[in-house]
Amino acid sequence: MPSLALCMIVRDEAARLKACLESARGVVDEMLVADTGSTDATPEVALQLGARLVTIPWENDFAHARNRALAEVQSDWVLVLDADEQLDPASKALIPPLLERTDVAGYQVTIRNYMSSLADRLWDRPARANNSLFEPARKFPAYVEHENVRLFRRRRDVYFMGRVHETVGHRILETGGRLEQANFLIHHFGLAAGPDARARKNHLYRELGRTKVQEMPRNAQAHFELGLMEFDCFHNDAEALACFDRACQLNPRFGVAWFFAGLVRLRLGLPEQALKALERAEACGLRSGLVAEAQGDSYYNLGKFSSAYRCYRRALQRKGDSAEIESKLGLAEIRLGHTNSGFERLNRAIQQNPVLGDLYDRLIVAAVFLGRLDIAAEAAEAKLERAESGPDAYLRAASIRAQQGGWQRAQEILLAGTTHFPAARKLQQALAEVEARGL
Repeated sequence: MPSLALCMIVRDEAARLKACLESARGVVDEMLVADTGSTDATPEVALQLGARLVTIPWENDFAHARNRALAEVQSDWVLVLDADEQLDPASKALIPPLLERTDVAGYQVTIRNYMSSLADRLWDRPARANNSLFEPARKFPAYVEHENVRLFRRRRDVYFMGRVHETVGHRILETGGRLEQANFLIHHFGLAAGPDARARKNHLYRELGRTKVQEMPRNAQAHFELGLMEFDCFHNDAEALACFDRACQLNPRFGVAWFFAGLVRLRLGLPEQALKALERAEACGLRSGLVAEAQGDSYYNLGKFSSAYRCYRRALQRKGDSAEIESKLGLAEIRLGHTNSGFERLNRAIQQNPVLGDLYDRLIVAAVFLGRLDIAAEAAEAKLERAESGPDAYLRAASIRAQQGGWQRAQEILLAGTTHFPAARKLQQALAEVEARGL
């Protein structure tokens, strides 16, 4: 039977490392943990759980660190996990037959990334409702899956490439190796981490991504990865646009890069340019629900509501059940004069996902458009009760009540807002204005 090693690089992961290593116990013959400079109890945790610990310097290069760790492995095959991941329990029975395949050099493994909201996405993949039976994952409402080469045959000419978003997949293919799809899961919890941890990771990945682009200026993937970081994590749209456009120039068949080139133009208020980029994405074979939804958003912003409606219908067919798209369809119907069916869709979407704030916002927009301030007021206050809301949501709800002449209710809403957000000056000013009316 071929032997298998777990190979990891870690730093300050004492809180999560135990669960990761225990998930691999009984599956691997060797556990190699390479520490890159922990200041917590990470090394002690690794040793307590029977791992072989090595210390390597951190040189701002994930591939270099992983290759240093890989050089210490003694087994025939290598399994790669991060500390915020756990191997699915079914892997114990599923992995051994994969190692017996003499015609395979590596496996693409499905990684299930758990999310804090159904509205989230990973790259161009939308979140799905979480139905996992894996106990540590059951508390999360959503997940997105992607694939990466995480199980591969150890060979001297197979190594990681890329300072960040590193992979051995390219080397396996370059050396004539064959990749197959694995039949087991890795559970990843890092994308549901707290905001401070995510912010630290984002700044590191941005720094490494910029260096990677300098080192690989003609690599379309490197430009695309940096563009995603600027777009999703830092909302630096100008820089993201430059990155996506460069990726498309270097690889005109890069469908997902064209998709994000369209998204960033849409966010910059350039819907006509966005539509052209999204058409290129579809021409490259990317015919997803998210592409159709973005086309619908572009047409809606251009005031072409019939075209927007058709795109949203297509998005719903491709994506399946989606409160977000159902809500957008409802708003498009309102604009087309189909009031009853539009309101039905908008309310059905809220019932489907009552914690998603954007759904209430669309109902408010539709109600205000039709002059139905009673509906708008109820929706604005329902959002405060059920969805995550910031100071602007309290201002909006109070403003609608004030337009109805409900000054007492407006004051109550603003008082609640200042309780939740005492440092919000706009709320304080609005409350002072209402109180000045002598209420």
